Amino acid sequence: MRYVKLPKENFEEFFNSLRKWGKLYAPTKKGNIYSFQHVENPPEIAFDYTRTMLPPKKFFVRPKDEMLRLRGGKWEESDGAEPIVLFGVHSCDIHGLEILDKVYLAEPVDPYYKKRRENSIIIGISCMPDEYCFCKSLGTDFAMHGFDLFLHELPDGWLVRVGSVRGHEIAWENEELFEELTEEDVKNFREFEEKRANSFKKHLNKKGLEDILDLAYNSPVWKKYEKICLGCGNCNMVCPTCRCYEVCDLWMNAYEAARVRRYDSCFMESHGLVAGGHNFRPTRLDRFRHRYYCKSYFDPSAGFNCVGCGRCDEFCPARIEHVKVLDEVREGLQ
Repeated sequence: MRYVKLPKENFEEFFNSLRKWGKLYAPTKKGNIYSFQHVENPPEIAFDYTRTMLPPKKFFVRPKDEMLRLRGGKWEESDGAEPIVLFGVHSCDIHGLEILDKVYLAEPVDPYYKKRRENSIIIGISCMPDEYCFCKSLGTDFAMHGFDLFLHELPDGWLVRVGSVRGHEIAWENEELFEELTEEDVKNFREFEEKRANSFKKHLNKKGLEDILDLAYNSPVWKKYEKICLGCGNCNMVCPTCRCYEVCDLWMNAYEAARVRRYDSCFMESHGLVAGGHNFRPTRLDRFRHRYYCKSYFDPSAGFNCVGCGRCDEFCPARIEHVKVLDEVREGLQ
């Protein structure tokens, strides 16, 4: 991996140079909510954002995605894979995309996801945790791969890690904008990372969590929170690793139809419904417990399906805290 420095005064020119690689998207703020939106100029970017409501996943697995359209009696495949540059992606969300890669790029490969990933540039940026973050507990607070460039803030610019072939190409094309790192830059980088590591307020005890969940299947904790949970599926909608979707055909008019896939949620009663009318998870208790097993049951081949981003806590209308639920389940077995 190559390490260079981008001085603060060169940032705007660097940012503008990214346009040749695709349409630029970055975190912006509207009210109290951050979201990835198309940006034209650096002042539009919320560099110090905590988390966006919808993760970068929305660019690759869209909330509502037209796959095919029926016109003149023939099905036409939708494209929708314009080149894009995602600027300002946090390390937890980079790990989230890598979890999705294991699903959508495994056989059989999802052609829509694959094409969009191939047409994207990922540029990460450092962050400071807030009261919802617990990515350090899951080892997703620092990304070693899964990005093209990663920017770490310094007092007078950014330390840039180059993490891919395309990242090297971007760096080579803008060689005059970068400088070699000094000992002072490395010192500032280490101090920032140490300060960041000590700033996490929330911690998940993941030791033996798969055994805990096996033993606690009938824990009263599930029943306690099942009564609090609204069953709205918000936690699924904002999760960077949830990948369930449903496919439906919609008539646009008498002569035109579209085949659409859209986000689905395991909190919806219809999610576990199969042919014959059987439902694998007929009650809210079944569905609430299932989500925690899906996110927090360690798989030796894939790891956890949670990256500790804190979205499910922040955007839960019932204020249910993911780590608190798992802590109570663990305490109930002692």
